[in-house]
Amino acid sequence: MLTLAPLPTLAVASVAAFGLALLSAVAGFGGGVLLLPVFTALFGLRVAVPMLTLTQLSSNGFRVWLNRRDLRWRLIGWFAAGAVPFAVAGGLLLAHAPLGALKRALGAFLIGVVVWRRLRPRPRKPPDRGFALVGAVSGLGSALLGSVGPLTAPFFLAYGLTRDAYIGTEAAAALTTHLSKIAAYGAGDLLTVRVLLFGVALTPATLAGAWVGKRIVGRISDRVFVLLVEIGLVAAGLLFLAGF
Repeated sequence: MLTLAPLPTLAVASVAAFGLALLSAVAGFGGGVLLLPVFTALFGLRVAVPMLTLTQLSSNGFRVWLNRRDLRWRLIGWFAAGAVPFAVAGGLLLAHAPLGALKRALGAFLIGVVVWRRLRPRPRKPPDRGFALVGAVSGLGSALLGSVGPLTAPFFLAYGLTRDAYIGTEAAAALTTHLSKIAAYGAGDLLTVRVLLFGVALTPATLAGAWVGKRIVGRISDRVFVLLVEIGLVAAGLLFLAGF
């Protein structure tokens, strides 16, 4: 963990939050999983995960509001049925799980995201009830590892959601997970004053990055950018596996 004074630390974290939110808005994924290694280096894993959750809470809530007319409430309900209990369990586990094992799991997860993206078959249209299982896996993984968006988004796309319906419904589903995680982190004494202050302070940078990124979509080659994001994921994963 880097040891910087509070203001320089906030400055570095804000730049990272802005840049990765911007990149995520352009590529469509990767912001949360790439931001977590940065937050971990600055604050430590137990602080980084709840802090990342706070920034995602505001970001997803904003997208839900913007796309509120196109939400698919049935899918959100099934997703929440699986996500809420497993997110709570994962949040409570984070407070007591050994950090070394969590870092290795995070490293394997980041590399696994890239491998899965490269090798995954196109998923068939899942039934509505199938989103309870998607939610359960997402809730547990997100509570322990910060973000699993790259693994769950394809199921919403395979269902046939596009544009506003996809963006809003996926964000609303993620919001149920983040709210459950926040409750569990609070019960596990992970929501310290420091976490809350940094989480609130970083929210404007995250929203600004998403706003700017939305306006430059299409100016960067998707193939090149996704490749760069995947290289970043593998590099971060290897660092975690090596114990950094």
